[in-house]
Amino acid sequence: MSSTETRRTALDATHRALGATMTDFAGWDMPLRYASERDEHVAVRTRAGLFDLSHMGEITVTGPQAAALLDFALVGNIGGVKPGRARYTMICREDGGILDDLIVYRLADAEYMVVANASNAQTVLDALTERAAGFDAEVRDDRDAYALLAVQGPESPGILKSLTDADLDGLKYYAGLPGTVAGVPALIARTGYTGEDGFELFVKPEHAVALWQALTEAGEGVGLVPCGLSCRDTLRLEAGMPLYGHELTTSLTPFDAGLGRVVKFEKEGDFVGRAALAGAAERAASEPPRVLVGLVAEGRRVPRAGYQVVAGGEVVGEVTSGAPSPTLGKPIAMAYVDAAYGAPGTAGVGVDIRGNHEPYEVVALPFYKRQK
Repeated sequence: MSSTETRRTALDATHRALGATMTDFAGWDMPLRYASERDEHVAVRTRAGLFDLSHMGEITVTGPQAAALLDFALVGNIGGVKPGRARYTMICREDGGILDDLIVYRLADAEYMVVANASNAQTVLDALTERAAGFDAEVRDDRDAYALLAVQGPESPGILKSLTDADLDGLKYYAGLPGTVAGVPALIARTGYTGEDGFELFVKPEHAVALWQALTEAGEGVGLVPCGLSCRDTLRLEAGMPLYGHELTTSLTPFDAGLGRVVKFEKEGDFVGRAALAGAAERAASEPPRVLVGLVAEGRRVPRAGYQVVAGGEVVGEVTSGAPSPTLGKPIAMAYVDAAYGAPGTAGVGVDIRGNHEPYEVVALPFYKRQK
């Protein structure tokens, strides 16, 4: 396949039959929305939504030194993850810049699945392959081996329970277990990117359509709707979750992004970026970098990534993500701002929207937190 050819998921015909508006995302043709992105967003917050996330990049790492390789290649303590659990982590360059944020599942003692963002999957695969030199471990590109469906929202546990006898009640947040869903073998994970409870189902591509249909039928009585990437973005923004290319880039270290907690200096041995990240940690402690904050509009104009944050006639930051918030009923944004303007309630902060300094309230992230 040529690198310029758009990739399609196993559910492509299903999306088109549902009337989805399709868009190119990281080389994949993906559903942006099916009808109203606002209605899809509200469905996930109040009922349930069904997503096709088959564009995500799965990379399997196996072998006697799989854990040692991942501890060297990533910033987290992956060897300390118990089988059946998952860990949010990052892969950094030697200079500490973030190559991607990842979820790593430990499937067995010597088997891990690394899930990368679609736009960075090849970069992560290449980096892991290169860093595997000298380790008794194999790095395998499994992007074509999986389709990935997600059901998110307060009704999602009930929907899934009607289709599986897997122990969903015992499945903790950031864990995964093998099971059968609607007769389809799946890795059932409980993570998510919406701020709601929910599940990801990793299955073989040939099973994706049957599973989508079974979930759709199981969710009919409780208001499940198919959801596209557009509402996924507003959901994760409300939940204060970073998006690679917006809040996370190679020009930022995890400490610049306020996510220094993912870097585990206490683990044994060297890891890629350790020295640079130690320096970044010291700098962050003595001179706080720009901080990631929430901004809530006082007016109706929507801020977009790249817009300048201003105060007293000076540029004090930059918007990384912005959108109308269906839950708050106002435009919201995440932005990196100078530490002096990072406290919630800081007065006089605005966003430069086409020459006008629109007033914004600085708030703590996340904008939205579900009631447990």
